[in-house]
Amino acid sequence: MAKGEGGEQYSNASLLNKPGSSDGIQLARKHEHRNRLSVCNKICYAVGGAPYQITGCALGFFLQIYLLDVAQLDPFYASIILFVGRAWDAITDPTVGFLVSRSPWTRFGRMLPWIVLSTPLAVLSYFLIWYVPPFEDGKVIWYLFFYCIFQTLQTCFHVPYSALTMFISSEQKERDSATAYRMTVEVLGTVLGTAIQGQIVGMANAPCLPGPGDIIANLSNSSKLLNNSEPVISLEHTKAAYMIASGVICLIYVLCAIVLFFGVREQKESSSRPRSEPMGFFQGIKLVMGHGPYAKLVMVFLFTSLGFMLLEGNFALFCSSTLGFRNDFQNILLVIMLSATLAIPFWQWFLSRFGKKTAVCVGSLSVIPFMILVVCVKSNLIVTYIVSFAAGVGVAAAFLLPWSMLPDVVDDFQVQNPDSTGHEALFYSFYVFFTKFASGISLGISTLSLDFAGYISRGCTQPAAVDLTLKLLVSAAPVALILIGLVILYWYPIDEERRQGNRKLLQEQRDNEADSETDSTELAIV
Repeated sequence: MAKGEGGEQYSNASLLNKPGSSDGIQLARKHEHRNRLSVCNKICYAVGGAPYQITGCALGFFLQIYLLDVAQLDPFYASIILFVGRAWDAITDPTVGFLVSRSPWTRFGRMLPWIVLSTPLAVLSYFLIWYVPPFEDGKVIWYLFFYCIFQTLQTCFHVPYSALTMFISSEQKERDSATAYRMTVEVLGTVLGTAIQGQIVGMANAPCLPGPGDIIANLSNSSKLLNNSEPVISLEHTKAAYMIASGVICLIYVLCAIVLFFGVREQKESSSRPRSEPMGFFQGIKLVMGHGPYAKLVMVFLFTSLGFMLLEGNFALFCSSTLGFRNDFQNILLVIMLSATLAIPFWQWFLSRFGKKTAVCVGSLSVIPFMILVVCVKSNLIVTYIVSFAAGVGVAAAFLLPWSMLPDVVDDFQVQNPDSTGHEALFYSFYVFFTKFASGISLGISTLSLDFAGYISRGCTQPAAVDLTLKLLVSAAPVALILIGLVILYWYPIDEERRQGNRKLLQEQRDNEADSETDSTELAIV
């Protein structure tokens, strides 16, 4: 006690002896300046989110149709690849998050080494996903192996990158601003992924194969005249186009990783309190899932993301098979992503004006009418473009809001558990786990449903059961899942008042820690 009292007396005396507390003011200004992020820092940080979205968009929109129509796998085996790959990816997220949370601090930080070391092998495995091997018997194993390897390596990139949000600044306003930059670049990444994959593949889209249902004279005449007037595109051309697109995406992946590494510096001071003792894997699961607001937020976005992923995974097939826009579906996807990119600044303003919880509700509800309209309106290309552009506004909310709300939950946990620190990667990895697991379920179930409905590979027309199944997968099922997520959102406890209160409490804790460090330094100098 005497020692503590002496330290306190010295602290008070030193404050009295400092003329105008100039050193303390300078230190506070220096601390504030260090926590501010320049526009360049935010852009470099945001660029790091592009590889995940570019590859994820290409895989999400095109892998199903690639496995069915280009690799020509049976829909049952394609569903196994899609489900097992995503389920494996989901399992690796908390595992990598656990390993990241236990990794030591290096001269480059704790998150950046994971990002850099995983990039080369991730790029190689991604390229091999889009290569059709010259054998038939081992095709399923080939795609399953490289799909799982890529998902694992990408997890080693994305989980540390997601947790990096908490280490670029201790200021919530700066983190929210950086998140907005990141979401804008990520949506641009989806545009880029859709454009690269869609436009390159679209130029070498092999013609469909007439089936028993293609007897109608008008259909037959229009398609044959079109095919006779153009150079014949073989399946080999389509395979080459997929490989060219994957090569371009791999190059962008590497460039983004380089920009992130050299343009962002982790701030150890962002988590200035000492980290807790390392805990076991299942103990970490119990810790993060035991925090009520986090569990509710995860459930909300588990259902809403499952709905959006059902739409994403089946929309290309829906446009080409049900609506008959086989040569235009990549442009329709591009319109959705462009619209989402333009809407990101609007949603950033909306959530700052009306609160994040309200923004989630409005954003999710805004896309529902267009999900219903796209299956109810008779096949019309212009109407489809208009509906797709409007639906992109709601898709933007689905991109921005989850990642904007996660730091609030982590802050809430730190306020309620001030002695338990260093678990940021666990919170982010378990969120990614649930979203990817939802994606695996959606892709697996939807592809299996198409198998049961009698999907015909590269068929010009599909059975009525396939058309009905696709309408359910892009409209009725996503709408139901989004509504369930919004019901859970009603009980999400972190509103704007609580969020601002947490921000003030954490800032006071950091200020007290900074004052304590200053006093300790002065005492050591004396």
